[in-house]
Amino acid sequence: MRFRQVHLDFHTSEAIGGIGAKFSADQFQEQLKRGHVDSVTVFSKCHHGWAYHPSDANETHPHLTFDLLGAQIEAAHAIGVNTPVYLSAGLDEKEARRHPEWLLRDGNDRTSWTDTFLKPGYHRLCMNSPYLDVLVKQIEEVVQRYDADGIFLDIVGVQNCLCHNCLATLVREGKDPADPANVLDLAERVYANYANRTNDAVHKVKAGLPVFHNGGHIVRGRRDLARLNTHLELESLPTGGWGYDHFPLSARYAATLDMDYLGMTGKFHTSWGEFGGFKHPNALRYEAALSIAMGAKCGIGDQLHPSGEMSPATYALIGAAYAQVEQKEKWCGGAANVADIALLSVEAATSHAACGAKNVKSDVGAVRMLLEGHFLFDVIDTEADFSAYKVLILPDHVRLSPGLVAKARSFVNAGGRVLATGESGLSESADAFVLDFGATWTGVSDFQPSYFHPAWNPAPLQEAAFVMYSPSQNINVAENGEAYGYRDDPYFNRTWEHFSSHQHTPNRDQNSGPGMVLGPDGVYVAWAVFEDYASKGSLICRKIVEHALNMLLPDKTLSTNLPAQGIATLTVQLADNRYVCHMLYGSPVRRGENVDVIEDLVPILDTQVTIRVSRKITRVYLAPQGMDLPFTQEGAVVSYVLPRFECHQIVVLDYPAE
Repeated sequence: MRFRQVHLDFHTSEAIGGIGAKFSADQFQEQLKRGHVDSVTVFSKCHHGWAYHPSDANETHPHLTFDLLGAQIEAAHAIGVNTPVYLSAGLDEKEARRHPEWLLRDGNDRTSWTDTFLKPGYHRLCMNSPYLDVLVKQIEEVVQRYDADGIFLDIVGVQNCLCHNCLATLVREGKDPADPANVLDLAERVYANYANRTNDAVHKVKAGLPVFHNGGHIVRGRRDLARLNTHLELESLPTGGWGYDHFPLSARYAATLDMDYLGMTGKFHTSWGEFGGFKHPNALRYEAALSIAMGAKCGIGDQLHPSGEMSPATYALIGAAYAQVEQKEKWCGGAANVADIALLSVEAATSHAACGAKNVKSDVGAVRMLLEGHFLFDVIDTEADFSAYKVLILPDHVRLSPGLVAKARSFVNAGGRVLATGESGLSESADAFVLDFGATWTGVSDFQPSYFHPAWNPAPLQEAAFVMYSPSQNINVAENGEAYGYRDDPYFNRTWEHFSSHQHTPNRDQNSGPGMVLGPDGVYVAWAVFEDYASKGSLICRKIVEHALNMLLPDKTLSTNLPAQGIATLTVQLADNRYVCHMLYGSPVRRGENVDVIEDLVPILDTQVTIRVSRKITRVYLAPQGMDLPFTQEGAVVSYVLPRFECHQIVVLDYPAE
């Protein structure tokens, strides 16, 4: 995959004339060069259903008079730019209006995306209908007639449906359509059939041509779904509903799947289809840098004007980010993430249902804490090899199946340690710990919220009773356990019968039992602190986790005084005999309603870094600048100071070839 991609939307109504009238191959090329773009995804078919080229399998947009797709491919290839081709799969408004019987429907016969035809918007089609045959022919035609560098199929995934076709299928199979399990099972089979047929349509013509099926979120724990693609494109527009938490979580999981992947943000101030919307250039610089720091290639969403003329303002904006990516690619390709910690995703461990929400709170809170604490980590699923890590985190809601119990015990027997919170660490089938945290579980507390008294100094906070909003687990300390703080219950829960002050009831100021325990296998914390952090952002939650991890990981690979909003990652390029440390800093601020933006990129001074490595380091330098940094190495520990950086800096640590 190329590093500097643009996803060029072109969803254009038949009510607009002059389609492509201002397209110029020279102007198209000029803007791609201005944007330092090396791959642009161009359109065969849009959400409205129209083709942007002569077609026997579809209908050309009624106001397009030439082969726009062919002209774009020819112009891009002439300057060395790749051209994956886009087809809208799940949406085709032309066919939706002609064939409403092909539409995805819920149990109340409501359509998906837009629930009636009296509202503006698209209506999603069911792949268990004759529409799939139509789509497959459209794909085959594009691959046969055009020199596409890939196929991008949009708005797809496992989707429950109770349209007439799906009802008929379930009845024919003797299955009750009122049973959600039967509906989901059919949805899984329909999606698998769709993916296999569309993949076959591509690969029987051009074997190995890249294909990606976009559902807006890569479901953690669904490797079977991920493997239906040749690569992954992590759609994650921070201002478009995904937020700045989503991409790092998704990328840290994608990195474990041994697949090429890119991070897809947008040039828009908000989201797709925002004509005249531009984010601050510094935001795009940061988002592109975040992609390469997380091991991803870069993708930026744009939308072509109906006239076919590329926006110079857009490609100046994109170019400001991609010029820097272009200079840094040498230190990003073929790089493997270095991680001390494995975060077992709640989404992966607890649900194999259809594509869910973009975020699971415990996963989000955990990734946010680990980034702010500058720990090196991967996000894993239950199929991952635990032995590659020093610490395993079971966040909040991970009860262990027999298979996971065996893997976890093997991990701790080999010297690994576990951090479990909330109900994690309990058996899937019994209310008891399956690992030795030096504690026994006795039940769920009757009080919510409750309070935590740490037995250590949570600087910069002071000694206090800290409110914990999630439910608390009651535990006792065993002989081989050590308490690191206790629970302090309130006088009573807040109800209509009795309440005190504006929010929750104050603490009794007494020890109600341990709240954090260290045992032979690791640390247990009695609250769902990761979910708490995602919801409330209370600093004490992060301090609890940092204290636990520092006990479990005394010799962590990377330490730094980078501010909490900064991000540090470490990769190794084995083929080039070097470690690559990425340092980023960008601080989103709230603008408008639920829109976080990055505008100011302040310089960060005198960042201290220590890295534990297994090699003798011969040189430390800044990339791409090439300037050497003074460093020391004592045993395995390399230390240096990064004097100044703004937004993103790569520091390279060379070691000799063996």
